Amino acid sequence: MSTQTFIKKIVIPFQDVDAAGVVFFSHLFRYAHETYEDFMKTIGHPLNNYLGNNYFILPLKHAEADYEIPIMYGDELEMTLIVKEQGNSSFTIFYKCINRSGKLCAVIKTVHVAVSTESNKPVSIPDDLRKVLSDYS
Repeated sequence: MSTQTFIKKIVIPFQDVDAAGVVFFSHLFRYAHETYEDFMKTIGHPLNNYLGNNYFILPLKHAEADYEIPIMYGDELEMTLIVKEQGNSSFTIFYKCINRSGKLCAVIKTVHVAVSTESNKPVSIPDDLRKVLSDYS
């Protein structure tokens, strides 16, 4: 089985940089989440389906980032999403942030957990979601 790739292109807006012209660190998590939102929509599981309309939600359990080189105002980035691990109730996504020159700027990791909306306890990831996530691992 060949792995599919999901890529979102982002151009860094002026309002995301500090006085030195470098992206403020927390904005990278926003770029990752926007990539995740687009990915989930593309695979047929838009996040709005999980807000008040389902028996489970997919909150973050963990997030981390390693910053390799500064990201500046106007930089064009490719956010590449890869599903790295799947457990019974969780999955881990890695995002590689690459600039126009092909240099790795940052790597972001997020861990999402399927949680019951009734009990607030982990539940199994539904088979249809598990299968499509596997296509991107």
